[in-house]
Amino acid sequence: MMKRIVLPETMEVPQFVEAPQRTTSWADLEPSLPHLLRRLAPISLDEMAEVALLDRSETKFVFHEDRLPELLAAVANEYRVLEINGNRLNHYRTLYFDTPEFTLFRRHQAGGRNRYKVRSRTYLDTDLSFMEVKHKVSADRTVKSRVKTAEFVERISPRTVAFLNTHLPANNWTLEPKLWNQYTRITLVGRHTPERVTIDLELQFVTNEGRAMRLPGLVIAEVKRDGAMHDSPFIRHMRAMSLRPTGFSKYCVGVSLLYDEVKHNHFKPQLRMVGKILQEGYYVN
Repeated sequence: MMKRIVLPETMEVPQFVEAPQRTTSWADLEPSLPHLLRRLAPISLDEMAEVALLDRSETKFVFHEDRLPELLAAVANEYRVLEINGNRLNHYRTLYFDTPEFTLFRRHQAGGRNRYKVRSRTYLDTDLSFMEVKHKVSADRTVKSRVKTAEFVERISPRTVAFLNTHLPANNWTLEPKLWNQYTRITLVGRHTPERVTIDLELQFVTNEGRAMRLPGLVIAEVKRDGAMHDSPFIRHMRAMSLRPTGFSKYCVGVSLLYDEVKHNHFKPQLRMVGKILQEGYYVN
């Protein structure tokens, strides 16, 4: 039986920093991001459930948001966009759990293929919340398991323990909250291909001690497919824009940025890439 820490009822949620000041805004771009998203046909949450892709392959791209108008214009006829209450820019908050010794992070740091992430997540636009376990089975396969929760999980409950015992290997792990993450997401669903694309913007990280980091201008795009070898219009357009796939973990990058005492040599190339994108606005890997 795995052991889990129970967080105190009085635990305070770290405060996220204000949105960064922009030299430009989405409304100033030609054409604007909201205007570009209006060119895509909408898809509802209920419809999107048919493309859940909990057992999938994942392909990630990292680039500057200045490239979004070109990209979204290119894929407008090949994808639908998630719309919730008329909003196509949706807001997420995530809390990652790990052991006091960062066992799950260290497994990533060591380059292990068979690894896990544990997180709670809330969709701020709908008040839906889930507890999730992501299992990286191999280089090209990820399995996500989740259970709906009554509210955003900030402490381990008996129901959470039962869920984690089912989806994590049998270890005497004591999990505790390690990193808060908030961002804005665009979700695309293929019209003719069984795939979902998430495009994450305005990333913020906060530790329990209040250390914070923003990554203004950075975009993390992830193509989720069922594992079958089929053409992806999104990946095709990314290649046409000289943007190539790259590994990127929000949790591991956030820990590497905010926990100096934790060894993170494995993620230094990703940190250099992020720095180059934010400084120069354009990066070809």
